[in-house]
Amino acid sequence: MKIHEYQARDLLSKAGVPVPPARVVDTAAAARQAFIDNGSALQVVKAQVFAGGRGKAGFVKLVKSADEAQAAAEFMLANRMVSVQTGPEGIAVRKLLVAAAVDIAKEYYVALVLDRAAGVPSIIASAEGGVEIEKVAHERPEAIIKEPLHALLGLQPFQARKVAARLGFTGKQAGTVAKLLLNLAKVFLEYDCSIAEINPLVLTKDGQILAIDAKINFDDSALFRHPDIVALKDDAEADPLEVRAAKAELNYIKLDGSIGCLVNGAGLAMSTMDVIKLYGGSPANFLDVGGGVKSENAIEAFRILLSDPKVKGVLVNIFGGIAKCDLIAEALITAGKEVGFSVPVVVRLEGTNVDKARVLLGAAMKDLPTLQTAVDLNDAAKKIVAAAG
Repeated sequence: MKIHEYQARDLLSKAGVPVPPARVVDTAAAARQAFIDNGSALQVVKAQVFAGGRGKAGFVKLVKSADEAQAAAEFMLANRMVSVQTGPEGIAVRKLLVAAAVDIAKEYYVALVLDRAAGVPSIIASAEGGVEIEKVAHERPEAIIKEPLHALLGLQPFQARKVAARLGFTGKQAGTVAKLLLNLAKVFLEYDCSIAEINPLVLTKDGQILAIDAKINFDDSALFRHPDIVALKDDAEADPLEVRAAKAELNYIKLDGSIGCLVNGAGLAMSTMDVIKLYGGSPANFLDVGGGVKSENAIEAFRILLSDPKVKGVLVNIFGGIAKCDLIAEALITAGKEVGFSVPVVVRLEGTNVDKARVLLGAAMKDLPTLQTAVDLNDAAKKIVAAAG
């Protein structure tokens, strides 16, 4: 789960990370008033969207007056932001952050991430902040500082001081940065984050250490522990079908192809997509209905798939284990009768009670003329690619 920059700044501020004052607005008039209320001669207006490249796209603007703040807000709220991360369709901007600008002497990058290879969280830091850290890591890997956390004790003060020193800080500033890193690690661990990033962390010309941009994502599997974080969720930028699938507890990601996929199991779903590509098709989605798929899940899954106008055919690939094949077949038949298969549907079942399932599907074909069965995954992929044109 993602949250907006203004929400991440608020979490960091509550944890003791120094953040410049700012206000969140959703109208141009409110942006004008925010500039006045902030009381700074130079401020920044920033679009609040789940995508990078805002500055290059013209959706981060320095302003010197309330009139300029209002004009910047009018532009951002009236236009979709298009960047390398949004695709050509862009993203609608609904909220803006109006913050006091700071006089920057140097920019740094600091983040807590999960090091999957080591199996522990790690600090990633660099004295080259404010730029694409991936590019720095690729071109100058020696500029990246990595410090793994203890699996049980978390980030230790000596580690925070070590990272601060390697970033080039000394004296009182080194202590300030070390404390900031400890607070950042506290946020990461307390809220089950997948990333807690400050880019840039800045040293101002008067010697202050400030986090002027922040990104925090959370592990979806741990959200049940954090209702306060769930309350921050903003689905406005999410695909409506993905939001609908999440409410039905379906793992669904929309893609650009024309063949819908309904599969039980993430690995099997990825294999199914690969085989569709192998035979010249293009998957329209990733959809894992889980090992214990039920009739109501299958019905909602078909409704979601067929709501996508790009879908010209559906491949159902189910391995019956916990949910037996005959029960799955009955669920698919019920889905066909209730939803209506308006496009070709090819079903491949394997596993417990598969023979019973094939009899049930065979009997249902007279009432569901677009339904076909397949003997294996290769056969299923060939049939759906041909049927979907």
